[in-house]
Amino acid sequence: MTSSIEFPFSGRQRVISRIAALIRPRTPIGPHTVTLVYIRTIWHIVNGNLIAHIPSRITNDTRWQWPPSAVSTPNPRSDVPQWSNLPFGSRSISSTSSSSPIRDAAAEVAKPPGRNVKRYFLGTSIVFLLWAGYLYATDTRASAHRWIVPRLIRWYYPDAEDAHHAGVECMKFLYRFGLHPRERGNPDGDGKLVTEVFGYTLCNPIGISGGLDKDADIPSALFELGPAIVEVGGTTPRPQEGNLRSRVFRIVSQNALINRYGLNSKGADHMAAVLKQRVREFAYSHGFGSSEFGEQRVLDGGAGVPPGSLIEGKLLAVQIAKNKDTPETDIEAVKKDYVYCVDLLGKYADILVVNVSSPNTPGLRTLQESGPLTTLLTGVVNAAKHTSRKTKPYVMVKVSPDEDTDEQISGICEAVRASGVDGVIVGNTTKTRPKALPRGYKLSAREEETLKETGGFSGPHLFNKTVSLVTRYRAQLDKMVVSDDTGDSISPSETDTMTSQMKSHMVPKVIFASGGITNGEQAAKALKAGADLAMLYTGLVYGGSGTITRIKAEMREIVDGVEK
Repeated sequence: MTSSIEFPFSGRQRVISRIAALIRPRTPIGPHTVTLVYIRTIWHIVNGNLIAHIPSRITNDTRWQWPPSAVSTPNPRSDVPQWSNLPFGSRSISSTSSSSPIRDAAAEVAKPPGRNVKRYFLGTSIVFLLWAGYLYATDTRASAHRWIVPRLIRWYYPDAEDAHHAGVECMKFLYRFGLHPRERGNPDGDGKLVTEVFGYTLCNPIGISGGLDKDADIPSALFELGPAIVEVGGTTPRPQEGNLRSRVFRIVSQNALINRYGLNSKGADHMAAVLKQRVREFAYSHGFGSSEFGEQRVLDGGAGVPPGSLIEGKLLAVQIAKNKDTPETDIEAVKKDYVYCVDLLGKYADILVVNVSSPNTPGLRTLQESGPLTTLLTGVVNAAKHTSRKTKPYVMVKVSPDEDTDEQISGICEAVRASGVDGVIVGNTTKTRPKALPRGYKLSAREEETLKETGGFSGPHLFNKTVSLVTRYRAQLDKMVVSDDTGDSISPSETDTMTSQMKSHMVPKVIFASGGITNGEQAAKALKAGADLAMLYTGLVYGGSGTITRIKAEMREIVDGVEK
C-alpha cells in the first residue's frame, strides 16, 4: 500500500536553503543569500555533483531513513509513520519501502567518472565563453560596435528619435549593471594626447557634443566611452516638449542627420536633481557620506577631482538655453532664463555652455547680435561667479556656423571679450543643405525628400566649414587678447590694481570645434586650425560607441608619425 504524505514544511526558500546546507552545511542561509543559493545549486547540477553530495550527508542521517529509525519518537498511531523530522515540504513516498528512497535514487543515477569530467568541462566552457563574450561586448575596440550595432539599431528603430531614446535607456540600464561599453587598458595612459583646457590637464582632446544626453541621464556612461569632455543638455528653465514629431531624420548614405527637436527638455530642476544625486552617490562611495555636507565637500574639491565630471582628467559641460515662449525681444526675460539655469546647475558643471545658436527655436539666433549677446553673456558670467562652491564653472558660448560674415564673427568675439566669457564652441547644426559626398553622388528619391525637411543639418559635410570658422575665430580672439595685453589704455598704476575680470580678458580664449568630425585626421586638423578640443555627435551616432576610441588611436598614429 502506498500512502501519500504531506510534509509540514513548505516554501521554495526553505527547500533551497536545505539544498544549500547540504552542499555547504556550515554556510548560514538567509534571504540575502537566495541568489547565491540558486547559482551554487545550478552549478552543482550542471556538473553532476548534487547527487554525489546526497549519499554521504543524508543517507546516514536517521531523519532521512524510511521507515523512520527505531530511535525516533513512536507515533501514537502505529499505522502512520513519524514525519516531523523530515526536512522537505511535500512528497509522496511508499510506506511499504524498507530502504532509503534517496539512497536508491542515488544508486540509480550513479554515473561513471568520465561523465563527471565531461560535465565539469562543459560547465567550465560555458563560463569561459560567457566571460569572453562579456569582455568583447563591453570593449569599445570591438568591431561589432562600429559595423553591426548601429545597423541593427537603424533596422529595429526606423524612426531616428525612437532609436535615440532607446540608446539612452539602454546605456543607462547597462551602466547600472556594469555591462556598458568602456575603454579597456587605459589607452590615454601614454600621455600622447594630453592637453590643457581652463587650467585642467585633460587626458585627450576629444569631447561629446550636447544633444545626445539631453537630461543628464548617462554622463558617467558616456565618459566610459573615452572622451575628456561630455556636454549634457541643452536644458531650459521650465520643461518643454519641443517641436511636434516626427522631428529627426536620417540620411544614411551621407552619414548625416536633420533634426528639429526644438530644445525638448525636462527642465533645469529635473537636471539639477539628477546631477545632485550623482554627486551624492559619489560622495557616499568615497567616504564623504550622503548628506548635504558630504555633497558640498565633493563640490569644493575634497575628492581631488573636478566637481562636475567627478573623474580626474575629464570635465562635464552643461548646456543651457531659454524657453521657447520667452520672447527674444525682451532681453531681460531672456537673461533671467539663463541665469535661472546657472543658479541651479552651475555648481554641478565644470563648464556652462550658453546656447544661442539652435536653428529650431524661433528667434534664438538673433541673440548672437553683439548688443543682446553682450548683455546676456555678462549676466551669465556674473551668475557663474556666485556659484556656491570654491571653484567656479567656466562659461562658453555656442555659436552658429551660419553666422559667418566678418561682421558677425567680429561682433560675437567682441561680446565674448566684453562679457568675460572664457571660450567659444564653433559651431552647431546648419540651416543650409550641403551637396552630397562624395562629389557627384546621386541621392535616392527618398533622401532627396528628406533633405527638404525643416531643421538643422549635421554630418561630415560641415567639416571644412568648421575648420574655416575655427581659424577665423582663433585669429579674431587672439587679436583681441594681444590688443588688451599691450596696455594702451592702462596706466602703470592701474596695472597694479587690475581686476581679475580684466586679467581674464588677457587669457587666450578656448575654442571647441564641433561639426563634421568623424576620424582622427579630421580631429587633428581642427586642433591645428586653433581648436583646443574636437567634439562629436553625428559621427558617434553612425560610428557607434567605439568611435572615440578609434579616433584617438588614429590621432596617436599621427603623433607617432610626426615624432618619427
